[in-house]
Amino acid sequence: MRVAVISDIHGNSHALEAVLDALGAEAADEIWCLGDTVGYGPEPNRCCALVAERTTLCLAGNHDLAVSGAISLEEFNGDAAAAVRWTRQAIDAASLEFLRGLSPLGRREGVELFHGSPLDPIWDYVLSEEAARRSFEATSAPLVLVGHSHVALVLSFDGARIAGGLAAADEAVPLGNERFLLNPGSVGQPRGKDPRAAWMLVDLDAATVSFHRTEYAVGATQAEIRARGLPEALALRLALGV
Repeated sequence: MRVAVISDIHGNSHALEAVLDALGAEAADEIWCLGDTVGYGPEPNRCCALVAERTTLCLAGNHDLAVSGAISLEEFNGDAAAAVRWTRQAIDAASLEFLRGLSPLGRREGVELFHGSPLDPIWDYVLSEEAARRSFEATSAPLVLVGHSHVALVLSFDGARIAGGLAAADEAVPLGNERFLLNPGSVGQPRGKDPRAAWMLVDLDAATVSFHRTEYAVGATQAEIRARGLPEALALRLALGV
């Protein structure tokens, strides 16, 4: 089975639509989303509708949970808090129902999925070797998928040693006998100084993963952010990939 994995769309419909178009050439059997469909970006309802329609599995991210009221706004500050407040006002009934039906963790055969990490599926980041080791030790599946950090990662664990690191655009990696932890990066607010939308394709039968970046209309999303009165920094960062 070939699975396209996306994460951290953050209300950026132009990025999401570009990625979904790119997936049309990949013949993926399923699309999985690791959470944060909304938050930061200007089109939460469009993104919720597309994710609900196109994905076979979707997790809740911390922004999704804040917008749905499952966690407190006090957990956020600065631009993130401002974006949550705006999104709570903009969200429609169908999108709210969709978000309230999501969980921050999931499981498929041979795969464990978390928005954050196995230690804290909502808030924890996997951004260090120690965090990766603790994540492997807290799970048993051959493949662990995480989002939240907006950074594409490919890490392996043979029971003693962690190997790997940042995943390069267009990098293809065989998934050998070790266990692997993967992060597709972010569709709607990518980092690593690459503004292109990030995603990955996992071939569970061939035991391979490939990382991808897709161009999208960054300026159109920036214009929508400004038109909605969202913080200017949220528009500026999109062009920088930070």
